[in-house]
Amino acid sequence: MVARKKQSLMNSAMILVASTVIVKIIGILYKIPITEIIGLEGYGYFESAYNVYIPIYSIALAGLPVAVSRMVAHYSALGRFRDVRRVQKIAFRLFLITGFLGTALLLAIAYPYAYFLVDTPEILPLLLVIAPAVLICALMSAYRGYYNGLRNMYPSAISEVIEAFIKAGAGIWLAKLVVDRALAEFHANGVVFGQIFTSEKDVIVAAAPKSAMAAIAGVTISTVFSLLFLVLRHRFVGDRISQEELRASVRPEKAEHVAKRMLEIATPIVLSSLIFNLTSFIDSTTVLNRLGTVAANNPDIMRSMYAEAYEVYDIQDIKAFLLGAYGIALNFKNLLPTLTMTLGVSAIPVLTEAWTLKQKGTIKRSIESVLRVTMLLALPAGIGMAALAEPIIRLLYNSQEVLAGLSVSAPTMVAFGLSAFLIASSQPTTSMLQGIGRSDIPLYSTTIGAVLKIAINFVLIAIPEINIFGAVIGSIVCYSVIVLINYVSLIAITKVKVNLLQIFFKPLFCALLCGGAAWASYGLLSRVIHPKLSTLIAVAVAMIVYVVALLYTRAITKHEVHMMPMGKKISPLLEKYKLIG
Repeated sequence: MVARKKQSLMNSAMILVASTVIVKIIGILYKIPITEIIGLEGYGYFESAYNVYIPIYSIALAGLPVAVSRMVAHYSALGRFRDVRRVQKIAFRLFLITGFLGTALLLAIAYPYAYFLVDTPEILPLLLVIAPAVLICALMSAYRGYYNGLRNMYPSAISEVIEAFIKAGAGIWLAKLVVDRALAEFHANGVVFGQIFTSEKDVIVAAAPKSAMAAIAGVTISTVFSLLFLVLRHRFVGDRISQEELRASVRPEKAEHVAKRMLEIATPIVLSSLIFNLTSFIDSTTVLNRLGTVAANNPDIMRSMYAEAYEVYDIQDIKAFLLGAYGIALNFKNLLPTLTMTLGVSAIPVLTEAWTLKQKGTIKRSIESVLRVTMLLALPAGIGMAALAEPIIRLLYNSQEVLAGLSVSAPTMVAFGLSAFLIASSQPTTSMLQGIGRSDIPLYSTTIGAVLKIAINFVLIAIPEINIFGAVIGSIVCYSVIVLINYVSLIAITKVKVNLLQIFFKPLFCALLCGGAAWASYGLLSRVIHPKLSTLIAVAVAMIVYVVALLYTRAITKHEVHMMPMGKKISPLLEKYKLIG
């Protein structure tokens, strides 16, 4: 058997960040053709169904992956590897139960949600198709949490990449199949779905519910292949715990005690996720209802605000159109927290081990590393995204239907870009609190933030001049509250004094230079060359300016350079010129 090696926090983080970057790039590249194939209204249906699936998925899986990771890390630090194996067996059974209940819940609420809560019957088939993914993802998480606890992030990383590839390939192929068949019938006799149409655009709009269902089927198919990889990997490679380690371990604790401890750790996390996702579910329902209400009561104002969109094609469902345009910006907004979430996931086993063994130096280094890397990623990406919001959307999308939603997508993207450092910090601070055994604090912060979000959305979306932008304001307030409470609590409990100059202010200064370079270079270049080429050059210039600024302000450390490709070879040269801290 090959010897088992534990990855450091930064090694683990870099593995998960790399896989997440690949996954998110695939996701963005996937959603561009998907949106153009099924149209903004189709994408609105896709987002509506996905917004129901995600809370139930999160509740079904909440707590247990963290509990498994923490318990495995705890027992591993104490050399109790028979307990480690017992945790894995018990976790799989619990995940099977929670996954089954999650799928059953989604199937049970699908009809009343589609027909009564949001009055959008078109999304019912989408909910039924995606429901089995909850169970499959629960089983995947049993394996991922186990290997993360052993500080081996490769199984999780590879399975996520497989899932992303299959989702993109299957989703695009199936959605295109539906639309192509509808268009073929249109060109053959002008009749599609029993109706007569006069243009391809009208056919695509009419096919939106079916093509969106085909796209979302790719999600369920992808989870099957990802789970299959994890099962086969565990069967043929295993966890690499040696027989010597097992023989040296003391008698494992009773299964009942292990299960009880797992549930004790998971319960506050489950409650936190339950509250947040329940409020998110209420929120998404409220957004749809409030948009429907404001559109019905103020049709002239809505037509005036989105006159350009109405000129491009005949919008059948304004609330689906607005939600689809809003979803374009969410694709970019969700990129950063998905990346920085991996930092928190990597920190859980490291912090748990350090907290168990009372290693104060490791605790301080881990917290500072996670916060610093979060800022190094979030600040330039967010400010750059705000500076080039509209050019980036125009670079990636060609469809006139999608570009018609720029009056919603671009300003939403700017707002989320400027608040990206808050959005990106929420999950890492939550994970670090969970790593030191204080899962109760994110419960409080999440509850307060979520309640404020619902209240703000309910009030602001009903104002016709604000409509969908009320959801943007509510989200930013929510994340601000969560991060503030989590950060203050984390520092108070661990008694760690963080270097804010190194962690926040230096990256902020460099990020502002980055955003300024992006804005100025695009503004100058777009006057003389094609806007898409100008955007690409502006992004490249911004990245170069950011890296140079980081080096001259010594905002990155030697350890962080070592984690980069060729880092150990570059490090001596940077040290020679005093360019790293």
